[in-house]
Amino acid sequence: MLSFPFIKSNKAQYGELIKLSKEIVHGDSEAERLKLSTLEFAFYTAVANNNSAKELMQQDKLRELAVVLLQRVRENASIDWTIKESVKAKLKVIVKRTLRQFGYPPDMEILATETVLKQAEMITTELERN
Repeated sequence: MLSFPFIKSNKAQYGELIKLSKEIVHGDSEAERLKLSTLEFAFYTAVANNNSAKELMQQDKLRELAVVLLQRVRENASIDWTIKESVKAKLKVIVKRTLRQFGYPPDMEILATETVLKQAEMITTELERN
């Protein structure tokens, strides 16, 4: 019997694509359910992707935190903020203060801050448009 190993790899690739597609659809429906814009949901996933935060904070509070983070990043991110270290540092302080203000778990604050800043970098063009 002939064996075609590339068929198995294609099946695995299709499986991964299907899994990714389901995750995207789930994310879209989750954002819709929470009544968050795409940008707000990006920050929501950054702060809600932490079991400590989910245990200590209610979903509504995490949702509100995401909205406030987006607002503060928008207010303080200049056009070239990803290049200027002084602006990055200021934004980092603002994110940390906001996390503390909302009672975000201190054990995960550093990771959440870095994740929020990475999300902000990834959506910089959308931040500048809106």
